[in-house]
Amino acid sequence: MVNANFTQADPLPSWNDGEVKRSIFTFVQSVVDQNGPDHVPTAARIAVFDNDGTLWAEQPLYIQLAFAFDRVKALAPEHPEWRNTQPFQAVLEGDYKALAAAGMKGVLELVTATHSGMTSDEFDRIARDWFATARHPRFNRPNTELAYQPMVELLAYLRANGFKTYIVSGGGIEFMRAISEQLYGIPPEQVIGSSGKTRYELRGGMPVIVRQPELDFFDDKEGKPLAIQKFIGRRPIAAFGNSDGDLQMLQWTATGAGRRLMLLVDHTDAEREFDYRVSPMGRLEVALQEAQQRGWTVVSMKDHWKRIFAFE
Repeated sequence: MVNANFTQADPLPSWNDGEVKRSIFTFVQSVVDQNGPDHVPTAARIAVFDNDGTLWAEQPLYIQLAFAFDRVKALAPEHPEWRNTQPFQAVLEGDYKALAAAGMKGVLELVTATHSGMTSDEFDRIARDWFATARHPRFNRPNTELAYQPMVELLAYLRANGFKTYIVSGGGIEFMRAISEQLYGIPPEQVIGSSGKTRYELRGGMPVIVRQPELDFFDDKEGKPLAIQKFIGRRPIAAFGNSDGDLQMLQWTATGAGRRLMLLVDHTDAEREFDYRVSPMGRLEVALQEAQQRGWTVVSMKDHWKRIFAFE
C-alpha cells in the first residue's frame, strides 16, 4: 500500500519546487555528509511524526473516532442502556452537537467502552477488518487511501538516507499499529501512541493480553517528549506535526545539539483537502507563532504540495 513514487531524480515528486523542498534536501544532505560539520551518525538519525493531520486526514473527524462510532453502533444491541446514555445516545442518533458538548471526557468514554474487553489480538483483527471497508465521508475513499502522498515520499526519502522513522501520536497505539506498516512503511515497534491499561491472563491455558477500560497514557502535548524519552531513548533530530498538540515534541527536538529540522503542516487547501488552522481538531495557533519566531519550516498544503493524496 505504501506508494512512495521514489525516484533517484526527485525523491519528493509531490512537493512543489521551492524553499520548503530545498530546506528538506539541505537538512538531509548536511546530516549524512560524513565530511561535513553537521554529520549525524546513522544511529542518531531519528525522525518523529505525528499521525492525525500530519500523515493522514483528521477532518471532519479523527479516523479513530469514526472507528469508535462504528463500534458503538455494532455493540449497541448488547447495550440497550446506551439508547438513553450520553455520549452513546448522541452517536446512535447522529447528534453531533451533543457529541461536541461531551468534549474530551465523552471521547474517552466512547473509546474505553469500545476498545476494551477483548484481547490485543482480537482488537487488532477488529481494527484491520474495519479498515478493509470503512470509507472517508467526504472523499468516499477507503481510509487506507487517506495518507498524504508528500509525507509518504518524505518518510521513504528519510529512510533511504539512514533515518529511523517513528510515529508519536495522540491516537491509540494499537489502532495505528494495525495499519502503520501498510500505509507508511513504519513497523508496529516504531509506533508510539496513547494506550489503555492491559492485563496478562491465561485463557484455556493460552496466554493473552486483555485490554482494560482505563486510560494508561495520553500521548499528546508534553506527553510526546516524555514518550520519546521513555520508548526511543534518543532525542530526535527531525520532528513533524500539524497542531498545538505537537508543539512540545518540536520544542524538545529543536533544543538538541547540532542540525535540526522542525516542520509543521498547515492545512490551507479547502479545495483538495480542508482549510483549517483554528479548529477543535488539529488546532494550530501557538505552535504556528513559535514556528514563525524560531524559523521552523511551515508547509502550506495549498502552496507547497503538488498533490495531497495518491488518488489525485
